[in-house]
Amino acid sequence: MAGILAHARGMSAVLAPLVNSYKRLIPGFEAPTYITWGRTNRSALIRVPMVAPGKSIEGTRAEVRCPDPSSNTYLAFAAMIAAGLDGVERGLTLSEPVEESLFEMDAARIAEKGIRELPGTLGEAIDELEKDAVVGEALGDHVLSHYLAAKRAEWDEYRTQVTGWELKRYLEAF
Repeated sequence: MAGILAHARGMSAVLAPLVNSYKRLIPGFEAPTYITWGRTNRSALIRVPMVAPGKSIEGTRAEVRCPDPSSNTYLAFAAMIAAGLDGVERGLTLSEPVEESLFEMDAARIAEKGIRELPGTLGEAIDELEKDAVVGEALGDHVLSHYLAAKRAEWDEYRTQVTGWELKRYLEAF
């Protein structure tokens, strides 16, 4: 889990591959945006549901809660497995769980705890993927270069669109 948390920003463009994926990843909504883990905390990126007293721990699982249904399953699992293995190989230490709702914490408290957030846009996620050597290696040079080119083209096309909201909001005002 420590490896997945360490590479969460670098994996975002793979786990949340569309412009609209980031409209779901907004603080305060159902999908997690904070890079932390918890047992009872649904606002954490990784959730490890608590085992009921008297139940076997064999059914324990870790849920990575940010992958978008539009992600490529094979690339997503390749990135998550590589990130997890990197955490094991480097002996990364898992931070303490955060059990308080992160959505109810103010920005100062989140900063005090040193909790980072996932990228807020596909453009930011592409930049993070490009910097993450572990995730890049998991995808391989060929896939990575084509993936980055396709996602940059998608992001650039999106950024040049003028939406109905913008027309309604700004056309007559300026």
